[in-house]
Amino acid sequence: MIMRRDSIFYQLFQQSPSLLFELLNTAPPNATNYRFDSVAVKEPTFTVDGVFLPPDTGEPGVVFLCEVQFQKDDRLYERLFGEAFLYFYRNRDRFSDWQAVIIYPSRSIEQSNIEPYLPLLESPKVHRIFLNELGNIRQLPLGVALMVLTTLKDDEAAMESRALVNRSQASGETPQQNRAIIDMIATIMVYKFTNLSRQEVERMLGINLQETRVYQEAKAEGEEIGVQRGRQEGRQEGRQEGERSLVLRQLTRRVGELPDSVRSPLDSLSLEQLEALGEALLDFSTIADLEHWLQTH
Repeated sequence: MIMRRDSIFYQLFQQSPSLLFELLNTAPPNATNYRFDSVAVKEPTFTVDGVFLPPDTGEPGVVFLCEVQFQKDDRLYERLFGEAFLYFYRNRDRFSDWQAVIIYPSRSIEQSNIEPYLPLLESPKVHRIFLNELGNIRQLPLGVALMVLTTLKDDEAAMESRALVNRSQASGETPQQNRAIIDMIATIMVYKFTNLSRQEVERMLGINLQETRVYQEAKAEGEEIGVQRGRQEGRQEGRQEGERSLVLRQLTRRVGELPDSVRSPLDSLSLEQLEALGEALLDFSTIADLEHWLQTH
């Protein structure tokens, strides 16, 4: 299972769009009213993965474009600014201004050649966030700490995830907010530790994974796969039984009544073997021919 950090970040933003502004030194006065979305920009087609839209008050507001980048991409800024300018151009009446936020695990992931974009990167319009430079995870707001958790090495992540669970439970958040935070911690750790069993992850976090969304989604997916597999196996078994019945009738016509010593091996033949026997039996004339075929196949 590959850890899709961008998906995890966008789940966080979907739950709490104002979390983005906790990463910035300044935020719009109506930050708590922003909503998160993903949009497609046509002609040419771009997909803007993270868009924070200002509240619809009738007055144009500032739109924030967000990119979560955990792998080096030396054309990132070409694409990001192309998307930003095209999206802003097509929605000029809706927005008074734009800003971009790029979230990196560290500076080493940033695009190597940034010279063409320095005026933008050094302007107030663009915010580069390097998670490993935000400080001690235990001193960060819970939402920001969840982002940093995705970047930690396994040993540290195991320790800090348990601390975040305890901190969330003691935070005074509403039960719904607390559940959402613990769900995200569980999701991150399940993706991070794919080699551990559910019980081992539960001991690590000190929680029951059966109550978390990641477990419920995995269970539902597993049940659906099981149903599909059951249907496929049912069709396979039906076809196999039909082939066996046909072969038995043909054999009885060719060599006479079949003794139990022959019927037992026939019951264990696979579909492929039954199909091969259906062709071979055309040359049989005695039970001995059938017995010889069973011994050699």
